[in-house]
Amino acid sequence: MGERNGRTVRDLRRGSRAAVLQRLYFAGPLSRQELGPATGLSSGSVSNVVGDLVAEGLVEEAGAVESDGGRPRTLLRVAPGHGWVIGVDVGETRVRAALFDLALTEVALTERPLTPRHTYDPDRIVRHILDAMADLLRDTGARPERLLGVGIGVPGMVVPDADGHAVVYGQTIGWDGVPLEAAVRAEARIPGHVRVHVDNGARTLGQAETWFGAGQGARDVAVALLGSGVGACIVKGGSLGGTAGGTSVEWGHTTVRVGGRRCRCGARGCLEAYVGAEALLERWQEAGGRAASDSDDEAALAALITDPGATALLAETAEYLGAGVATLINLFAPERILIGGWAGLLLGPALLPDVRRHAGAYALRYPAGRATIELSRLGLDAVTLGAATLPLADFLRRGGTAVPAPGGTGLRQAPVPPGTVRG
Repeated sequence: MGERNGRTVRDLRRGSRAAVLQRLYFAGPLSRQELGPATGLSSGSVSNVVGDLVAEGLVEEAGAVESDGGRPRTLLRVAPGHGWVIGVDVGETRVRAALFDLALTEVALTERPLTPRHTYDPDRIVRHILDAMADLLRDTGARPERLLGVGIGVPGMVVPDADGHAVVYGQTIGWDGVPLEAAVRAEARIPGHVRVHVDNGARTLGQAETWFGAGQGARDVAVALLGSGVGACIVKGGSLGGTAGGTSVEWGHTTVRVGGRRCRCGARGCLEAYVGAEALLERWQEAGGRAASDSDDEAALAALITDPGATALLAETAEYLGAGVATLINLFAPERILIGGWAGLLLGPALLPDVRRHAGAYALRYPAGRATIELSRLGLDAVTLGAATLPLADFLRRGGTAVPAPGGTGLRQAPVPPGTVRG
């Protein structure tokens, strides 16, 4: 009984620490007096928790504000320099990785091109990830013991195995149950407390957008990722509370034309076969368009957009994309739809007005009337940033502790959205 009570006390204390850290992170700086009502904790509990967090260097003072008739109140915030997190984007043309402080300010960035392009040999991907992590720590002088976690965004479905480790099923890249988390964990030269999180790239993009980007303040958001492939993340509850995290959906493999073009997944008529960058470039070449022989996909797509001969192709692409967005509207009724990914950001300025028009024509009037369609604001590194939110959210949820859970993965609980406090 005593052991059980001891665990319960530790759990309660960890919950109190998590409540304070999450509120400071997403709503801070705040004073001790403000933390009580914000977290539902007593003033004594707040004082004890804050005292511990300050002593550990996880919370620091951030100035003061005048109070009504009394002494100025000291403001507190999560200390950005307390530790580091790494975000990795396993993209379609390269593996990109960045080191961030706890404010998710990028400290360093490195990338490894995939050569030949679209070659996803698992061993090579793991080596790229490990080399990128080692370079980030070496080049910045960041001590490995201050690394709090690593997040990796990947194409495909991510599910836990029997031990809770993330396994990737990416049909379009030839991955059928790749144990990516275990492979990285086994080879990485990082301390044992460092967790490795793996999640779908569209989901990491969705989390980044709702934390820091164009999804802030919206309750229900759909985030579309357009690259060589196509995916989406649905966030219900968003930054206003409610359910945590988001759900990745294989939106790119919904059928928009029965018996249509062959998709990379093997089926016919998928949305990805009409609006994914790889398929779009193939359609352009079939119509007589030509990119420079040494150009990468980004440069080739940029050339396509400016080609007067591609006007009809782009108009057709806008209609397919609008129809796909209408599917998201009809199924999930988001109040905000965000289009991101490197191809989405290239195509967006030229196609967005037509995409909005077609989405309105294909969607039901009521959900379409309350939805806005915008571009992502976080740029090309949004998936990398989103991947970094995975270990950070886990660290905050655990109250700033560095003890790994059984299985060492963050898959068992969804990341915590801004404004949600658990305890």
